Amino acid sequence: YYFNDGMIVRRGTSFGPWIQIYAFGGMLILLLCYKMRKYPWLVFLTAGLSSGVLEYIAGWCIYHFNNGYRSWDYNTEILNFGNIDGFVCLRSVLFFAVAGCGLIYMIIPTLANISMKMNRKTFFIVMLIAACIFGADIIYNDVLAGIFNLPTARNFYSSIGWVLN
Repeated sequence: YYFNDGMIVRRGTSFGPWIQIYAFGGMLILLLCYKMRKYPWLVFLTAGLSSGVLEYIAGWCIYHFNNGYRSWDYNTEILNFGNIDGFVCLRSVLFFAVAGCGLIYMIIPTLANISMKMNRKTFFIVMLIAACIFGADIIYNDVLAGIFNLPTARNFYSSIGWVLN
């Protein structure tokens, strides 16, 4: 968003430095593409297609189940060729296809290498703690805060003056 708006923008609905759809997209790409890693062109196509479908479905659901709220809107962004309802565009699909290749060919092998060098129990504990923090953040902000009318990460970041999207 720095390139679109000229400023750094806090995105997402969580306290942590992550956006849920990226995490779920990464898991989807890993599940679909890991076994086909010997074919980079197939990884690229599968990562792009699966990410585009996920992005469209998530954007459509957020919009229709949250009274017209959009977490992202490609209608108003630069380079939005192939825009479909503002939920997905060619630029985003290509970006996620390249990012999916980065995940399969750089990030996963690096993490596998690190895990082989670490004590197995230590690696498991570190990953379990990270997963629990992520899960608790998502459950609190996207489920419990809505049910019990609690303050959310978006409320907190707005109160300290951060620009949100």
